Amino acid sequence: MSVIKDATDHRNSVPLSQRAAVIRWVVIGAVLVAAAWVAPFTALAQRRLIVLFLLPLAAAAVVALFRWPDLGFPLAVVVSLLVPFSIATGTQTGINASVLLVGMLVGMWLFDMIARRREIRLVASPVVSPLLALMAASVISLGFGQLPWLPTHPASLNAQIGGLMILLLCPAAFLLVAHRLRHLRALEWMTWLFVGLGGIFIACFVFPTLRNLGLRLFQRAVLDAMFWTWIVTLSFSQALLNKKLAPRWRMALVVVALGAFYVTVVMRSSWTSGWLPALVSVATILAVLRPKPVLAVGVAIGLLVLLRPSFLGSVFLSGDNEYSMSTRLEAWQILWQIIRLSPILGVGPANYYSFTTLFSIRGYSVNFNSHNNYVDIVAQTGLLGLACFVWFAVEAGRLLWRLRNRLPDGFPRAYIYGALGGLAATLVSGMLGDWFLPFVYNVGMEGFRASGLAWMFLGGAVALEEIYRGTLPPVATPAESETQDYVYRRRGPRALLPPE
Repeated sequence: MSVIKDATDHRNSVPLSQRAAVIRWVVIGAVLVAAAWVAPFTALAQRRLIVLFLLPLAAAAVVALFRWPDLGFPLAVVVSLLVPFSIATGTQTGINASVLLVGMLVGMWLFDMIARRREIRLVASPVVSPLLALMAASVISLGFGQLPWLPTHPASLNAQIGGLMILLLCPAAFLLVAHRLRHLRALEWMTWLFVGLGGIFIACFVFPTLRNLGLRLFQRAVLDAMFWTWIVTLSFSQALLNKKLAPRWRMALVVVALGAFYVTVVMRSSWTSGWLPALVSVATILAVLRPKPVLAVGVAIGLLVLLRPSFLGSVFLSGDNEYSMSTRLEAWQILWQIIRLSPILGVGPANYYSFTTLFSIRGYSVNFNSHNNYVDIVAQTGLLGLACFVWFAVEAGRLLWRLRNRLPDGFPRAYIYGALGGLAATLVSGMLGDWFLPFVYNVGMEGFRASGLAWMFLGGAVALEEIYRGTLPPVATPAESETQDYVYRRRGPRALLPPE
């Protein structure tokens, strides 16, 4: 058996066992497709045809992702932005292709540890424990959600499971990238695909003749705050700090960032969730690099607010933002009455939405949600869940701060600065809506197309630390830059190809 396994055709250096496996999958796929074609061509047969055609492709994709896990992360960008496939769940939101792909990648990672390696090994990073604690608190909250907190029916079981899925899958996306991404080239592909596709959508949105095409081609992700936040933070940080890029590419990244601000500030000025988190990201990156000038600008803005208090209102309360803010404040006061029923562990995923009809808001007894990630976390998982998330945010900030000057110049260092700005922006976005942990009855699972990518890009910082672990000094100094460049050339840009 070992002789057959190691046998090789020296003309192309491909093991015969691998070639035989490929031939088997091709034959199976051909048989399935042929069987579908001989069936009566009814509507049901058409659906069966599609499924049978996709099965061998899915099987081949699973085999490829087991062999080269890094391929899954650039693929996740393409699927999240472009693939419209979705499965109905009986609620107002379906399970989309992004949820399915990331869930499959997480399942493959767990299978690899448990069944193949027979060992559960997690990276030695301080951000892992709070995320595992948050996921555990979410599971516990599902059990508490079955208790009769109020004299009305809770959310449907499908909605509760969907809410739990979001609470588990977002942190799992972070951990997935942190553990499975092991080549810098994969993170580069993931980043450049996101920026490139995002730039294409921005161009389509700016030009009226292409807008409808862009909206038909791209999926829900481009309508959420996390898309605009991370398209700005990644393009801006790479343009500013990645000096290994050619000037024309750095200028192209500047155009992408400016285009994003043009869409969110000029074309959609009343949508604060679009431009404010992105602006926070840019300000954070500049503040870390040049604190004194940014501090001076902050003082100037503070003086302007003191002299003209109406300035803040004109910026943040334009359009229907004033009405939105007042109704949200009323909603939070009502939600506190629900939260205090179970302040430690919450009332369970999605449940508070069904309880809101018992309370009148502006004279109406209707279902409503908080439009705030932090209120959602407390209502669903209690103060325990919020404490776990705050713990994670603190540890992630400390990690990014520690790494900012330890990694080599070029893409890695620029990425860490971008992640630092992206973390600050993501935390701010949580005050404006349920953007980084979509609520199942508002942004819903479709929101995972954008929020999942945000968690994955943050997880890329832990992956970078693992890639360079043990190769860099604790603190980077100018005298060590030559050594860092050597390490980057040797270990950084590794091709995403099967081993020779």
